[in-house]
Formats: sequence, C-alpha cells, structure tokens
Amino acid sequence: MPFEFIAQHLQARKEDALLRQRQLVEESNGRFIRIAGKQYLNFASNDYLGFADELVTVSELPLGSHSSALVNGYNKPQQALEQRLCELLGYESAMLFNSGFSANSSVLKALFNDKAVAQSAAIFQDKLNHASLIDGGLHSQAAMVRFNHNDLKHLESRIQKSKAKHKLIVSEGVFSMDGDKAPVAQLCELAHNYNAWLMIDDAHGFGVLGKHGLGSCEVHKPDLLIITFGKALASSGACLLASKSVIDYMLQFNRDYIYSTAMSPVMASSTRVQLEKILAADNKRMQLFKNIAYFKTLAKAKNLALMDSDTAIQPLVLGDAAQTVDVANKLKQCGIWLTAIRPPTVPFNTSRLRVTLSSAHQLDDINTLVDTLVECL
Repeated sequence: MPFEFIAQHLQARKEDALLRQRQLVEESNGRFIRIAGKQYLNFASNDYLGFADELVTVSELPLGSHSSALVNGYNKPQQALEQRLCELLGYESAMLFNSGFSANSSVLKALFNDKAVAQSAAIFQDKLNHASLIDGGLHSQAAMVRFNHNDLKHLESRIQKSKAKHKLIVSEGVFSMDGDKAPVAQLCELAHNYNAWLMIDDAHGFGVLGKHGLGSCEVHKPDLLIITFGKALASSGACLLASKSVIDYMLQFNRDYIYSTAMSPVMASSTRVQLEKILAADNKRMQLFKNIAYFKTLAKAKNLALMDSDTAIQPLVLGDAAQTVDVANKLKQCGIWLTAIRPPTVPFNTSRLRVTLSSAHQLDDINTLVDTLVECL
C-alpha cells in the first residue's frame, strides 16, 4: 500500500515514548494554564517576564500586510520596529521575519546560496544549536562543521584545520534545552582573530539578560544577530540585525523573506509596544532572577540534579524517554504542567523535564513545584 510508512512511523514513535501530541490550551497567564477544564501551575512557558497575558492596545491599523515585503507589503509599523531595534542594539539595518525558525534557517541558506562561494565556505555550529540553525546549515551550500558545546578550544582547532575563505561561527546566546549561556565575548574575539563572522540566535536571552534587557549581545556585537519576539517579548516573529550590505544581500537571496507575506502591521506595532515594556522591566527581571535563585536553592537542598544553568531554563535530565513521560504525567496529576522533552529535540538518553521560570511565579508556586518533583521522582 502507498504511504504505509506513515502508520509504521507513528507506531514506532509511540513504542519509543516519543509520540508528540498537541494540547488545547483553554486559558493561560504568567502562572497558570487551563487544559481540558483543569488548572495547572505552569512551568513550561517561555513567557519569562509575564507579559503574555497583558492586553496590548495599538491604534487602528489594517490586519493584513497585503503581500510580501518586496511587492507592497513593507509598511511604516514594520520600518519603525526595525529602526528602533537598530537604534537599541547598534546595527545599521534589520529585516523582520514571521518566525524565529524561518529567520535562522533562511539566513544561513541565503548567505551561502552561491555554489562558487560555498565551495570555499564553512559554517561552524555548536553541537547543541537549535534545529532551525542546524537545518539552515544542512540546506546551505557551505560545509557544516560541528564543535563541542561551548568548547572554544575545540572550535578553534576546527577553524585552524579549515581551508575555508568564508568562515561563519553560529551559536545560541542562551541554549534553549540546557539553559546555559554561550561565551559571546570570547566567540567575538575568536572570530576576529581568524577573520571569521559570528552569528548569534538570542531567542532566550533578549529581554532577559543584559543591563537593559537587550540580551546576550548587549555589549559584544556579533556580525549577525537574530532575536525572536515570542519569548520574553510575548509577541510573535523575529528580526535579523546586521550591516546594511548583509540586509541588502538578504533582500536579493533570502527566499523565505522574498516569498512570504510580510508581517502584519498590527503585529509589528504591537511588538514595538512590547519592546518599550521590555526596556522598562527592570523590576520584572530582578524578580525573575530571584525566582531562579530560589528554585536552585530549594532544588539543591532536595538533591535534585539540575543542569548548570543560571537562566530561566532549568532542565532536570532523567535520561529515559518513557520514565520522563511518566514523571511528567504524575506531575500533571498533582497540578503541575511540566513538559517532557525527548529526542530528537535533545540527544538520545538525555530526556528531561525542562523547568522554565517566570517573574510571575510566586515563591509558594516554586515551593509546590519542588515538593511535587521530589514526590513524583
């Protein structure tokens, strides 16, 4: 029978405790989530500053952008958002995307779309980079070289062995599944020393890290910076910031941007409102890091083996996928919503409970979480 592989692959995923399913969210805010009529304490959200449930009021704008940005879909709210981000982050130019995945993957594909250029190009990627970055590298024309996670010596040795003329180092600012931070300053220095470029995806750092909440790259600027709006900003979409020549190049060769309907004026304007909130969110950031420290202190006292992370992402690796799903289900029965993260999102034998904290969480919420974790484990 044609396409019988679909049922076979689904059954295999089910047997390996890797089958993914969507859950319909009926209601949610910074602390709670309601699913199938039951309310849970929510420790699985990327809404790090608790902005997602706040209403945003913008002036009356058309919902649609009509077309792609290169036809007639580029409008003033988009331009205003790009210009404000350039001003804040210190870049010449920017371009908006409808998702972070699209931005990451398409930039790498477009940058090395020329086969003649790609023959003398290499992309050096951290082994724990997000799937969007890995996909972009695999689908580009350049050679892709992986280096051990946050291992600068291994990266340097890989670069030294490379004969590529065009070298691009790619890393996340905050790693989405481990919660640790990239050594951005050292990566910038290494790139400079070897005449390479650096690209950082700061999806989980922007809005949270830095003196002004501008992320992992607030001080040290990579050549290409991608920020996404769906985490701390509590909006949707993404932005590439770079030199004017790079953005002009992307306008010619980035197929995702060229052939996608442009970001809605309403979304661009709403994101601009959220951006100003981020800049004024020092108290929320302070509360978030208090919550992180409190959780880590309690977890250590209860002998919970957390990974080495000082960010809002606090993984608890259990290893076995079936066991991780079982613990996540027990937590749900106790009123805690905490997602089991399994392969291929993370390497095999590293399935984990990925705790994400928010400034909206109260200390009693964290007490409940830790006590319930101990009970269910």
